Amino acid sequence: MKLADRVYKISPSPTLALDAKAKEMASQGINVVNFGVGEPDFDTPQHIKDAAIDAINKGFTKYTPATGIADLKAAVVKKFKEDNGLEYKPSQVVVSVGAKHSIANAVMAVIGEGDECIIPAPYWVSYPEMVNIAGGKSVIVPLSEAENFKLTAEKLEKAITPKSKMIILNTPSNPTGAVYSREELKAIADVCKKHDIFIVSDEVYEKLMYDQAQHVSIASVSEDAYKRTVTVNGVSKAYAMTGWRIGYAAANPELVSAMSNIQGHVTTNPTSISQKAAVVALLGPQEPLKIMLNAFRERADYTYKRVNEIPGFFCRKPLGAFYVFPNVAKVFGKTVAGQVIKSADQLCDIFLDKVQVAIVPGSGFGSPDNIRISYATSMEKIVDGLNRVDALLKGAL
Repeated sequence: MKLADRVYKISPSPTLALDAKAKEMASQGINVVNFGVGEPDFDTPQHIKDAAIDAINKGFTKYTPATGIADLKAAVVKKFKEDNGLEYKPSQVVVSVGAKHSIANAVMAVIGEGDECIIPAPYWVSYPEMVNIAGGKSVIVPLSEAENFKLTAEKLEKAITPKSKMIILNTPSNPTGAVYSREELKAIADVCKKHDIFIVSDEVYEKLMYDQAQHVSIASVSEDAYKRTVTVNGVSKAYAMTGWRIGYAAANPELVSAMSNIQGHVTTNPTSISQKAAVVALLGPQEPLKIMLNAFRERADYTYKRVNEIPGFFCRKPLGAFYVFPNVAKVFGKTVAGQVIKSADQLCDIFLDKVQVAIVPGSGFGSPDNIRISYATSMEKIVDGLNRVDALLKGAL
């Protein structure tokens, strides 16, 4: 028996695969430093956990409306207005099982067989796979360090064909930490208006910004951009709620209706208990977020500086999220641990096998000359892990 063709077009997530291998090694008593997974090492704040416990004790454990409970939608509407200057009605909001689910809903609602979705690279690993599942084609637009890994209106224009239906943007970016300015987003939005292209804006790292960088939602740059944009966010990164699985999206009524219908048939509703916790996350005390942000800022500064001291590594300073994305092409052709390095994938295998440091190769993000290092872990582990990598490479370069 043969499975559906779409199954054979999908690649496993390299970040989840690496994290699973690192955790398996750790379970065997091996001292692994895991720079692979994009997950805050902080615990979910207590007042958020208390809200979930209270929901359980009150019996809030039944089905909810497919697109989210009313008080969470109201909290999302308030957040968009106060943080992003965006006016949405509760009926324009879809609460989903994580921001990833929200993006998948949008892709499924817009991309059909043979349609094209433009994706700037480096990209988050799941974007092209979502397009594959929908039967579409990902048009990858390579970006470079010299461009600060940011798409320009000119590059976007060149990538557009009569089959182009959507573009996926991510700011702040996973994996690069790049942040788009209002002017850059306005130029991109103008091109999308000219060619009538939908925009999916993944803003899940919005709260994690450094060096006075300012987050701008592309839906806020013009009336037309507001109409054609699906604005996606969630509570996973900002509130250390990755396992709670609550994301949300807002868009024009027609697109929201389509996304709602898709979600209603795929999963009955986001988890009831997690929704109650998310309400408190958005509306409750924000002090824990400030504590996490200060820690990430310190880690970002150290990691950026330390990575650029490692032989063969070069990276730009991240302005958001919790990753650095160094270029390691200068290591290619060198001998490390008895092997001639031909790729970042090979180099990352050596890091894990020889010094027990888990780092994701950039090939999964559409950038094979780079690697992604997550500093969403303790400063002690960051120092230890980067010292191990440095010591390994100093003998080779």
